[in-house]
Amino acid sequence: MRIISRPLSKHTGVEILDIDLKSITNETVINELNNFFSEYSVVVIRNQNLNPNEFYNSAQIFGKTFNQHNKKFALKENNLVHYISNKDKFEDGKTYIPGAGYHTDHSNDVNPPKATILHAKMLPSSGGDTQFVNMHLVYKALPTGLKNKIKNLEALHVYQSSHSKRKLMSLRNMKNKQPEVTHPLVRIHPENKKTCLYINPIRIEKIINLSTKETIELLDELMLYVRKPENEYRHKWKDGDFVIWDNRILMHKANGDYNMDEDRYLYRIMIQNEL
Repeated sequence: MRIISRPLSKHTGVEILDIDLKSITNETVINELNNFFSEYSVVVIRNQNLNPNEFYNSAQIFGKTFNQHNKKFALKENNLVHYISNKDKFEDGKTYIPGAGYHTDHSNDVNPPKATILHAKMLPSSGGDTQFVNMHLVYKALPTGLKNKIKNLEALHVYQSSHSKRKLMSLRNMKNKQPEVTHPLVRIHPENKKTCLYINPIRIEKIINLSTKETIELLDELMLYVRKPENEYRHKWKDGDFVIWDNRILMHKANGDYNMDEDRYLYRIMIQNEL
């Protein structure tokens, strides 16, 4: 089986055409898909039509399933598969936009997931893109003085940073509330060995040995580089897209710039970091 692929930007993202994930058992093809993931960080497999269990089985191509933190969004058909929807509301009635604001998934875990996978089931007629930022390129672009400043720093990650403008669904009354964890601001990708900036303003409560003011100022300074468009691949969703991305080298954000009367509904699963 020959895989037909097309790069989606100069540095991040590859599109895979003409394969059916339900029928893949060939180890050579599985290894090739994982090599695409390691090289391009975002793999987009078009034109899939998967039910929750088929989606779960297809995700196993890329590794073992990671238990997501908030079981509120688990599907009845398979509780390791969650959904993303624009129809959920906060307690105050405001619409919850999953994935809003630049972040990396579940960084408040001791061993965050290496990958997140979404499968598009219903999409609005326009908008709702996902922006992926290559944090290796962001790190390379930092001035030498800033690199030296952050090279030995660690950040405390919590479920919901008190400094974050984006609010998350509450974990109140949930048994799996996550502990506070620390991660370095600079990490080496375990597979491709690229040096990456690792931050998450939605989860970082403080940078160790810095004051609150210094923490916020440093994160704001680093985010200026994250927002540079030259480091980004912007994904425009199509029906049936199966998209996997690498949380160890990317930040991402979802856009709520669409008609909220229309449905945006995707399956989500995460993959363990086994290294």
